[in-house]
Amino acid sequence: MKMKAIVCTKYGPPEDVLELKEVEKPSPKDNEVLVKVLAATVNTADWAYVRGKPFMIRLMGQGLLKPKYQIIGSDMAGRVEAVGKNITQFKPGDEVFATLGDCGFGAYAEFVSVPLERKQDLTLKPSNISFEQAATVPQAAVVALQGLRDKGQIQSGQKVLINGASGGNGTFAVQIAKYFGADVTGVCSTKKMDMVCSIGADHVIDYTQEDFTKKGQQYDLILDVVANRSVSDYAHVLTPKGNYVAVAFKPSALFLGPLISMRTGKNISQLSHQPNVEDLILIKELIEASKVVPVIDRTYPLSEVANALRHYGEGHPSGKVVITMEHRPLGVV
Repeated sequence: MKMKAIVCTKYGPPEDVLELKEVEKPSPKDNEVLVKVLAATVNTADWAYVRGKPFMIRLMGQGLLKPKYQIIGSDMAGRVEAVGKNITQFKPGDEVFATLGDCGFGAYAEFVSVPLERKQDLTLKPSNISFEQAATVPQAAVVALQGLRDKGQIQSGQKVLINGASGGNGTFAVQIAKYFGADVTGVCSTKKMDMVCSIGADHVIDYTQEDFTKKGQQYDLILDVVANRSVSDYAHVLTPKGNYVAVAFKPSALFLGPLISMRTGKNISQLSHQPNVEDLILIKELIEASKVVPVIDRTYPLSEVANALRHYGEGHPSGKVVITMEHRPLGVV
């Protein structure tokens, strides 16, 4: 049987290298779950993977001259279609969500087979949200959780600043920080201030009008989603034993962070996100308890993945960009 999928066989601008094609529908192997994809989302990994930029992504096993995996898409939500003979924890009809970046991508397709050799790849989706909302969660929310809790060591009552509070990771970070009892300041543009307030931020700074590094306020924890300032700027507004965590890749945090930490006593670190089913289940529970609500910026049909990627990469979306499985005639995207 055939299915429709977005295929990428070379690196370049999304509009030049992505095609909507009919390809073979996968059959689940013994340790795989076949999922009918009902929604997917756009992450930085997808934007970088299609373009092959930064070049470091090619050196991380994703293909030096061309993409290793032709069907892209790292996060999805859908319904179990079939299971391999060794699978006992899922059954056809189960509503699930997953991050696929560590197991071959494949979310931008009507079906994907998810291997369960590692536990972190798949779990039941929250029961109280749509498939479109669920698709936004697996990577962005877990990145925010791990950055705040594991790297940032967040504590109740701390002053926490989220730089890039209106984006996909940022909207989850604001809500998760509030769940941990922090006093949260979000940094965003003018038009996004109301939205950031609506998801729980105690204070919002409009970066087009104010520079948070020059306000005189210090923070116990800074979660940096956009990495648009120098590490020394961030360190300047940390409390004496404060934590700075770069979520967006920031070489100075990775390579100079230990030196700055030794000199100042302030902890400068770079998050390396690790998919983890226990963390995803915690996020699921927070969503079902209405402590966290996914924020969707815009949705695109599968045939317009190139436009979705371009909007994500260039448009500074408010929340997450979602792909739905509405199809149009085959051809170049």
